[in-house]
Formats: sequence, C-alpha cells, structure tokens
Amino acid sequence: MSLNSPAPAGLSLQPIFHPTKPIPAEKTAAEELARLTDGTARASAKPRTKGFLIALASRKWSPAAIRAARSAEAEDWMWLRLADDGSGEIIASDGSGLFAGARLLAHRLSTTAREKLEAGLLIQRSFTMNRPIWDGSFAQYWRTNRNFSPEHYAATLAESGFTHIEVNSLQASFPYEDSVPGEYYSQFYNYCPGFNHFIDTPLTSGIWPTHYLDANLERLKNLAALGRKYGLKPSVCLYEPRSLPERFFQRYPTLRGARIDHPFRSRLPRYTMAQDHPVTRHHYRLAIQALMRAVPDLDAMSIWTNDSGGGFEHSASLYIGRNGGPYMIREWRSHEKIAEAAGKSMGAFLRNLREAAAETNPDFKLSLRIEPFKVEHDHLKSELGRGIHWEGPSLLARGYSLPYSHPKYKDQAGVAGGMFHCQMDEREKPELARERAQGVEPILTYAPGPVWNQEPLIGIPWPRMVHARLTQLKDIGTRMISAMGGLTNTAAAPYWPNPIAIRAAQFTPEVPIADVLATEANRLAGAKHGPAVAKAWELFEDAVTHQPIVPLFCGFGWCWQRTWDRPIVPDIEAIPAAERHYYERHGCFQHNNPGVNDLGKDVLFELITRDAADKMVPRFDRKLLPRITKAEKHVAAALKRATGDARATAVLADLRDRLRAYRHWATTLRTVVAWCSGVYGYLASQSPAQRQKHETFLQTAIDLELDNARGFLEHFENSPTEFMVVSATGENTFIYGKNLGDHVRRKIRLMEKYRHHKPRIDPHILWRPADGQPWPDGFPTS
Repeated sequence: MSLNSPAPAGLSLQPIFHPTKPIPAEKTAAEELARLTDGTARASAKPRTKGFLIALASRKWSPAAIRAARSAEAEDWMWLRLADDGSGEIIASDGSGLFAGARLLAHRLSTTAREKLEAGLLIQRSFTMNRPIWDGSFAQYWRTNRNFSPEHYAATLAESGFTHIEVNSLQASFPYEDSVPGEYYSQFYNYCPGFNHFIDTPLTSGIWPTHYLDANLERLKNLAALGRKYGLKPSVCLYEPRSLPERFFQRYPTLRGARIDHPFRSRLPRYTMAQDHPVTRHHYRLAIQALMRAVPDLDAMSIWTNDSGGGFEHSASLYIGRNGGPYMIREWRSHEKIAEAAGKSMGAFLRNLREAAAETNPDFKLSLRIEPFKVEHDHLKSELGRGIHWEGPSLLARGYSLPYSHPKYKDQAGVAGGMFHCQMDEREKPELARERAQGVEPILTYAPGPVWNQEPLIGIPWPRMVHARLTQLKDIGTRMISAMGGLTNTAAAPYWPNPIAIRAAQFTPEVPIADVLATEANRLAGAKHGPAVAKAWELFEDAVTHQPIVPLFCGFGWCWQRTWDRPIVPDIEAIPAAERHYYERHGCFQHNNPGVNDLGKDVLFELITRDAADKMVPRFDRKLLPRITKAEKHVAAALKRATGDARATAVLADLRDRLRAYRHWATTLRTVVAWCSGVYGYLASQSPAQRQKHETFLQTAIDLELDNARGFLEHFENSPTEFMVVSATGENTFIYGKNLGDHVRRKIRLMEKYRHHKPRIDPHILWRPADGQPWPDGFPTS
C-alpha cells in the first residue's frame, strides 16, 4: 500500500470542501482526495450545493447520509456519493472513516460499488474497534527500525479500516530500569511500557529521571497527535501492575506487594506495590488521570500482566508462584479462596482505573488479557463489564490451551491468535452470546503480520488467512478486535496485500477475497501483469500455509536466540566463549541457560523435542521449501515477461526478494530443527552405526546451512528491498542492526572451523556459577 499511490484515471471532482474549523481528520481526508484527483481542497463554513464535501456525520452536512445510516441502524459507517458532475460527499461517523473513504473512492471500490455512487453508498464497518496491539514497529520493540515512516503507517492503518493507534512508546531504544551486572531481565521493560515510564505521582516522584519521563510523554503525545490527523483514536497497551525499584520499597516498606520477576532471567528481585492498599489505589488513580490530562481523548487501554515486569498479587501464574503483600488474604487459605480473592482484587484494580479515566472520557475502554488467569478465570470474569473487557484469541480461552491446530499439521497445537488461526470452532458463537448476557463485550485478537509469526521478516503475504480469520470473527458477531503486532514497516513493504485483506474484511466483506486481490494486483501492476502478481501471492501464501511452527523461533525468539548469526555446529560450546561473544552479547542468554548450548531449550522450557524435530524436518523438505521454489520460478518467469514495464517490474521484484528472504529464513529454521533431530538422536544412540547415521545427517544439514548463510549474506547486503526489520540505532535483543552482515561472516567461519566436533550438550549448565566464579572445592555441580 503506497502512500503516494497514483491518481486513478477518469475520476474528476468538483472543488473539495471541508469545514472551516475542521478536526484534523477532515482536513487530512480532503487534502488526500485532492492529491489523488489533482483537485483542490478548501474550507467552507457550511455545506455547498456545488462541490464535493468531506465532513463528520455530526456536522449534518448530508441529510441523505444521516437518513441512510438511521434506516440501516448503522453504528459505524461511511457514506460515499459521487454524481456525474463531480459533486458528492464523503460523510463518516468517525474521523478514520473519512480518510478510508477518500482512498476507497479514489481507487479501491469495485465496479458494482461504483455503479451505486450516484445515489449514495452506505458502507458499514464490520468491527466497531480494530486496533493494533503490541504494535511492533510503531510503538514497541522494533520502534528503531530504519526507513520507517510514522506518517505512512498511520495513513495505512486508517485506510485499512483500523480505528485506533497505539501510542505508549519509549523515546530511547532501551528502558530506564534498575539492573545488576549479568542479568537480562531489565530489557523486558521495553515491552508495553507502563505508567511509570511516562509520569510520576507524589508517591513515585524522584524514582525516575524527570527528563526520561518528559521525553517519553512527549513522544506519546506526538504519536497521539499523528493518529488524530488520520482520525485514529489513541490507545495504549501496558504491562501493569509494573514493578518499582527496591529503593522505593526502602522508602515505603509496607507497600511491598508481589514478587513478579522471572527468577531464571533476573538476579534482582522485583516487586509491585500491594494493589489493595489505599495508597496504591490512589497512586494509580492519579497516574491515569495524569495520562488523561496529557491525552484527553485516550480511548482504550489494554493491560497485559504476569510477565515482563508486571503481575497481580497472589495469582497462580506469577513466575515465582503465588505471593503478595499482607492486605489481600490471610495465610492458610485454600487455593480456591486465594483464587477468589485474587480475582476480586484484579477487578477492583481495573475498576479503579476505569472510573478515574472515565472522568475525562466517559467512553474509555479498559481491557485485560485473559490467558494468564486460568485458575482465577471465573472469579475475574465476574468482575468485568461496564466498560471493562477481557481480551484474548478465543471465546473458549481458559488459560493458554485452546482447540486450534495448524491447518496442515494437526499435531501442532497452540495456534490460537497467530497467523494459522484461520478456522472457527462452532462453540464460539454461543459463548459470545453468554458473555454478552453477563454484560461483557470481549475483544478478540488476530494476527495481521509477522510479529510473533515470522520475525524479523516483513511483507510476507498471507492475505487469505487473515481475511478468513476476520470473516469468521464477523460471522459470529464479534464487534471489537485487536491486531497483534500491528502492520510493521508499511513504507518498506509497499505492495504487501495483508492490509488490503484487512480493509476488505472491514468495509466490503461481501466481496470474495480472490476478487479483492485480483483488483489490487491489477491496480499495482496493470491489467497485463496483474494476474501474474495475484498468482504469485497465491503461490507464496500456499508455501506459508505449510510452514511448520517452531516454538519461540518463529516469533521473538528468532532474534532472542540470534538465529541469523549464531553458528550451528554439533557442539556449540566447542566454540570458545570469546568467539561466541559477538552474538551472545545481545542474546537472551544467561550463563546457565540451556539455550546457550542446546537449540531445543530455553531456561526450563523444552521447545523442540526429538520427536517434534523428526517430524518437522521432512515437512520443511517436502512441503514448505519446494513450494517456495515453485513460487520463485513463477515470479522469475513473470519478471521476464514484464521487461520494460516499470510498474509491474517493481511489484514482481519486491516479491522476488521477499521470497528469497523467506527461503533463507525457512532454511535456517529447518537447520534449527535438524540440529535437534541429529544431536538428540546421536546422544540417544545405542550403537556406532546409529551415531554415524546421525553425524552424517548433521553434516549434511551444516552443508545446507553454510550455503544458505552465504546466500543470505549476499541478499542482506545487496538486495534493494527492505525484506526484514533492521535497527537504525544499533542491534539489541529484539532487532538486528546494520552490522548483521559482519556477524554472518563470523558465523560462516566458525561453522567451517568447528563443524566436525562430536555432538555434545553439557547437561550440567543449569548449575554453573555466575560470572565464571567457581564453586568452593567439594561442592557438586551436577
């Protein structure tokens, strides 16, 4: 989706008018339509009989639009009318609909819809809320990605039918958080920064530097202002209740609440405030009121918790186990009583925030991610409603276990909310009715792009899957949805069809997705070569649907584990620590994390079992990689036919480069599971012949990865296409930097040097002392 899309031929409008005192979205939409049609945009104090009008419905510039909306009992809508003489109007119930209407009118309405424009066309949104959440490139851990245009991104959100924009984002590339040498945990405060990173209250004054808070708050306000320009309502996604540093509790020891850190990843215990204490409640009330003063139109807040520096007291899923301060429940109570008390306390926490925010914005929406609270589920849900929602991937959510599996590999469960969640269990619809009968309106999540699915790639097309997910959500009556990870770097992926599929599901769900994609392909590449582009998308997506899920590595774990640039050899620790430092320094590694020497493990998680690895390797070889090759051949042939056609060549070359990047990514992913299959198989072997078989298998996998790494290096350094997110400020655990090429060269040299060592995993890594200090003599290490 290009912000500078060419103006369509044959669309001529009379002068375009917006109100004299417009909201930003009215002026933006008028100027955009004028740009797309080579027209002019002017201000007017009242509607003109001659001219093309753009205004909110509340201004009552078009009685016909109001009548049509009332007749249809429409809640969120836009009205498009275009007469033969170029007069008409775009009227919408909200600001984002105005910009979307301008883009739709200019070049994305079907022939049938255009025929209805003379009389006026009422378009109702499928979803009253469609917001990005955990927005990777715009707000969260990819916010330093190079060649990112916030302006382009906001415009793409509005055009695609989004209603909100996520604005809580740190100004710096890292969070201000107390830490100690050797621990990783402080970096998790990058995720969804909470109140304490933007504002303080008299209770927390002086804990964070004022210049840090001011810079972050200014960025938040600027992002909200950018959203308003396109009619997008500001929203935030926070980890709360978030921990405070130990120096705070030295000052106020009776406010100490739950320990919430991950004891394997941290060396500094971290605590939240006791959430039931009246001082804590007043602090949070002041905090959200301060946030509302900064952004009075803040419309929605999503609370994530029990992870990444946040957590609720006495809830069962805290990493450290149930714990908390003295005010919620006395000792020696049953698990059920503790769960009940925890659920009620969470409800009180949420109501306190909602009521305080509603003083500024009565329509303020507060939601809580529901999956962490399997034990407290029923007690927590009984506390919701009246502007407080729960958020999750399914109405059947009770913890993280859900009845959704990979569409091609039924043994791979746990796809709910991800890219492969494109089917709907028949129990969902009646469950939604039960939720509403209890006064609760759930917010259901979907995956629009690569965050948590194909990191760090961007622009990988799977429009049919995302369209299927949204269509199914609409069909069961869902009103509010959240897009996990957002749309990433839209300016760097100008021909990506996923936003087109989202727009179609929101505004024109009656149009088959094949027709939507065919129309878009023709618009981008022209009628002659458009069918080849549409076919390329189809072949590319067919490959993607056969991609096995490799836990952690398909998402943020790819960068965590430094998967592009770490050498994959039979004995990882045969490489001296000094030679591994270049990739371990930014990895999510601790000195005693099994992930240091075992690709199938991370802390105490068993990510890839031998059985799973043995199944996945042939799936890569027989299902995924051949389909990528087929798509590459189609695109290569189409590029030859398009010689001399600059428009078509640009689109097809972009697809060529993304297919190649995806092949390199998928091949390295295959190497990870092949390592687990070969090394685990070797270590379990009972005979020399079995060991030789697994060694041969590993060496073949290493040959493949070396060729793949050389190819990726050439592609990374020479491709004109930005096929992955790359940091403009330097690498960190969540994003690679511009020096990735140098790191891949090191990887190749180390793989060539250490490839022939026998497979080995030190099983005693868990018990290693920190910082290289040996245990006293006589103490066991296993």
